[in-house]
Formats: sequence, C-alpha cells, structure tokens
Amino acid sequence: MLVGTRDPWPCWQTDAGHMVTDGVSLGISALAACLAARPPQPPAYLWFGSGRVEFLAALINAVSMVAVVFVIGSEAWQRLQHPGSINGATVSIVAVLGLLINLVVAWLLSRGERNLNVRAAMLHVMGDALGSVAAIAAGVVIWLTGWTPIDPLLSILIGGLILASSVGLLRAASHATLAGVPFTMNIELVGQALAEVPGVSEVHDLHVWPIASERLALSAHVLVANLASWPQTLHLLRAVASDQGIDHVTFQPESPAGELQPIQFVRR
Repeated sequence: MLVGTRDPWPCWQTDAGHMVTDGVSLGISALAACLAARPPQPPAYLWFGSGRVEFLAALINAVSMVAVVFVIGSEAWQRLQHPGSINGATVSIVAVLGLLINLVVAWLLSRGERNLNVRAAMLHVMGDALGSVAAIAAGVVIWLTGWTPIDPLLSILIGGLILASSVGLLRAASHATLAGVPFTMNIELVGQALAEVPGVSEVHDLHVWPIASERLALSAHVLVANLASWPQTLHLLRAVASDQGIDHVTFQPESPAGELQPIQFVRR
C-alpha cells in the first residue's frame, strides 16, 4: 500500500502484488463461468456439463487469498521490525486511484450472477479495496505525523479481516467441490416432504448434491403402494423437489413386495 525505501516489499508493493492476484482471480472466474455455460459433452463423459468447474475455481481463489494474507502478514511483520521511510502523500494518491478501480470492478460483479464463483472473485476485489482504504488512511497519517508503524499495523488488520472471509469461502468451496449437501438445505425436511406425497409410503437412499453453482440434483428410492399410479406420483414428487430448488431428479419406484433398504423417511 505504501511507498518505502528500505524493505523489498513495502506495503504499496504488497498491495500491487495483491492486485496482480486479483487480475488472475478474475481471469480464473471468467474462464470457469465460460466453461460452466458449455452444454454437456458426451464424448468426454461430462453428462452434467462443466458446471462444477466453478466450484474448483472458487476453491483455487480461496486458497490464493489465504496465501496472500499470509504474505501480507509476513511482510508487515518485517516492516515493524525494520521500518523504512515512506512518502505518505504519493501513496494516498495512488491508493485513491486503486480504490476507484476496485469499486468499479466490484459494482460490475454485483450486477452479475450470485454464486460461489462470483463470491470468490468479489472477495479478491473487496480485499484489495480494503487495502486501498488502509493505504489512504496510513498515507495521510504518515504525511501528517510521520508515524510509519501505521503502515504495517493496518496491513495486519486488513489481512485479518480478509482471512476471516477467506476461511468461510474456503469451507464453502471445498464442501461444494466434494458434492456436499448445501449448508442452506435440510435434507431431512426434503425427505419428509417427499414422503408426504400421496401414494408414497417411504423414501430411502436419498441423496442431494450440487452439479453447478445454481443447480442441484437429487436421487432417491421411493416405496409406493401402487405402481400403476407411478406417473401421477412422479409428477408430484418432481413438484416437491422443484419447490426445494432441485431441478434434476431421479426417482426409483419400489413396490412393497420388493427388497427394501433401511427406512430413512416414513410418511407420517
């Protein structure tokens, strides 16, 4: 963020390096979005398409943000131990320009889709915007008072804020990459809702997983009293799944005489 003369990585150079990672992050996110929009490619056996590549991009960006935070913290600690001279006025001017650019990029991202991939890109941009704000504040303080420790101290503070957000994003991205049930969904309630459909006795082997940033898939075995009415029952089951935000479903009907798995959800 700030201009120093003694250390190889003063705060402004760290901020510049962060902006480079922002550019790479946005490129990764854009590439992932393009790949995710491609239709399924049977020759490559990507039957659900490439939607999950956005989870991988978010995971990469989350890991890179954690790495950036540790680099900033390390360099800030070195500057606390070995402070250098800083031109506060120059730094503030440069930081203002960087802040304006980051705010424009953040505004553009906010007008797009709201998914994990965009969230990862936004984290990079907002992290750099916070860095620019800290650089402006530190530049003004150093310009007026000459107190240079404000530079690394603010870097550590901003790094801590970014780290907290990065850990949350890393957890969400890794969970989605591993095809985990979305944190916002209660699979037990989904199973009970399916079991309440007329003609359904029980539901077991229920699985829900993400196949893209905004697409969920579901599979389940359904015990029905009368297989002859399965088309109507299937229609109702699909409607229940759709109400839960699940658009790709696979239901396997079973009759009472068939071999059953352990019951998970029973109609009340």
